[in-house]
Amino acid sequence: MIHSSAIVARNSIIEKGARIGANVRIGPFCHIQANVEIGEGTVVLSHAVINGHTRIGCDNLIDRYSSLGEINQDLKYAGEPTRLEIGDRNRIGQRATFHRGTVQGTGVTQIGNDNVFMNQVHIGHDCVVGSFVHLALGAALAGHVELDDFGQVDEHSAVHQFCILGYASQVLAHSCVVQDVPPFTRVQGNRCKALSVNEDALTSQFEDEHLRQVIRVLYYQLYHGGDALNEVKAALLLMQKEYPHLSCFERFFARSTRGIVR
Repeated sequence: MIHSSAIVARNSIIEKGARIGANVRIGPFCHIQANVEIGEGTVVLSHAVINGHTRIGCDNLIDRYSSLGEINQDLKYAGEPTRLEIGDRNRIGQRATFHRGTVQGTGVTQIGNDNVFMNQVHIGHDCVVGSFVHLALGAALAGHVELDDFGQVDEHSAVHQFCILGYASQVLAHSCVVQDVPPFTRVQGNRCKALSVNEDALTSQFEDEHLRQVIRVLYYQLYHGGDALNEVKAALLLMQKEYPHLSCFERFFARSTRGIVR
């Protein structure tokens, strides 16, 4: 079903069963398959392919030659009706590739809202990407990666499968992540090592200088204090009672299984 206000180029293919919302614009030479839903106000530029059971929210921009909802690269995949779900107001650059989930994972690759994915970004199967994240040119997430809100992956960096990138963390350019990155931590290298607190994120997230200092102290305890990780976690639970914003650390450690970058 194509809404009467949608504008679709004559040489694009919209398969029967696709749902195209109000004020959607689809440029030339696109292919939208049968199980795709595109929300109001989304713009799809030329030569994009959107397939699988893919749901795209409102007011997104999908640039040229992107491939969304493609068959994943897990060799166990046998054509199951797994999904890709994309939220609202995302900017997806040229030649981006987002893969649908697998039944061995959660069955869905999830993308939040207000994200920026620059050209040639890859999101693997079963990834969970939050909101307000930024992936630079050529950044790639392997399968099952979790990237929390306000995270950043700089150009030509890659993240190993099952890794977790915590809230407002940053992976600097040309890096390879093979372990989990705690919130507000800036990492770099092949394989990544912790460099510092992500001061830019601290400044943008919190006006309270005292809270920013608490997070700096927590980073010091994790990387320079000599305390065991379990001791840092115990101290974190106590600090969280006074500083609820630190709950992002508790959520991170509750999921972390690969160990943290050092």
